[in-house]
Amino acid sequence: MQAAMDITAKYCHKEMEAYGSCVTSNPSTWQQTCNDLKMKVAQCTSSHPVIQKIRQDCSKEFVMFEACLRENQDKPTSCSPQVVRFLGCAEAVDLRGVDTNPVPQPT
Repeated sequence: MQAAMDITAKYCHKEMEAYGSCVTSNPSTWQQTCNDLKMKVAQCTSSHPVIQKIRQDCSKEFVMFEACLRENQDKPTSCSPQVVRFLGCAEAVDLRGVDTNPVPQPT
């Protein structure tokens, strides 16, 4: 998971910063208010092989986490168990054979 976080930070830092700031600034409406920024992070990360592999292997856990966030928009910290399950899954993903250093595509 650390590799995926490093890759996301490396290639999508600007998008992640903007999304994080929006979520922090809008604690009760972030799900709607920050959706465009969330989509920008998703678009940025979706092209990286490590992140694609984690999304594929841990899709069930991620869907459960997102559902929890939708149901608890005013108290996202209540989704900690779902975060723990997703992170545990992501840590266990076998990244052998996955190109962790692809050449970034120009935008």
